Amino acid sequence: MAEYVYRPVIHTAMGLFRALRLRLDIRGEENVPAGGGAIVLINHVSYLDFALAGVPFWHARRRMVRFMAKKQVFDHRVSGPLMRGMHHIPVDRAAGAGSLIAAVRALREGELVGVFPEATISPSYCLAPFKSGAARIAAEAEVPVIPLVLWGSQRILTKGRPRDLRAAVGTPVSITVGKPVPYSELPDARTGTALLELRMGELLDDAQRRYPAPPPGESPWWLPAHLGGSAPEPPARPAG
Repeated sequence: MAEYVYRPVIHTAMGLFRALRLRLDIRGEENVPAGGGAIVLINHVSYLDFALAGVPFWHARRRMVRFMAKKQVFDHRVSGPLMRGMHHIPVDRAAGAGSLIAAVRALREGELVGVFPEATISPSYCLAPFKSGAARIAAEAEVPVIPLVLWGSQRILTKGRPRDLRAAVGTPVSITVGKPVPYSELPDARTGTALLELRMGELLDDAQRRYPAPPPGESPWWLPAHLGGSAPEPPARPAG
């Protein structure tokens, strides 16, 4: 039944992307599995990341990603029925065990489960420290983790910036699907999370190098400081 809700939402999102004439650069579709459960691990830079992250899986294999999202989205009178109808997975941070059980069940049933390991949009647009849930869920369900990085979507709709869809027309957006990481390479939550963060960082660095330079005169607010932009520096990570 979820497909009857999910398919129209996908077509609506794709219509929006076409209307905005987004220049989608999708790479790594050969890494999308034809079947079987897997975690899709995604960096978070914009409010459109849920829709954009699902594009290569739908385009390559007509597969749908069930996203783990905060419970408040499911409680909303508009988004709630859609999220439940698409069989996404609510995350209640006060009682997280239930969402982990639901994710493991979906994975064992052959679903793709989308996880944002940073939990929120990083204002620096650099990777924030990862939560350990993805590594733990992958090991429990015995499924691989597919890293996916997005870049450029922060220029369209992101936290702390005014909404101006006219300015977003024609924006380049990079979507890169990395090689799956077998669950056997994630022996424990700490080691596994560090490995996943490393793989995601490598993919993101490559996507940033490939991304077109900002037009002359455009404010580089969406670029991290280490790339010459004016986004805030990420907070210092704790030692050890």
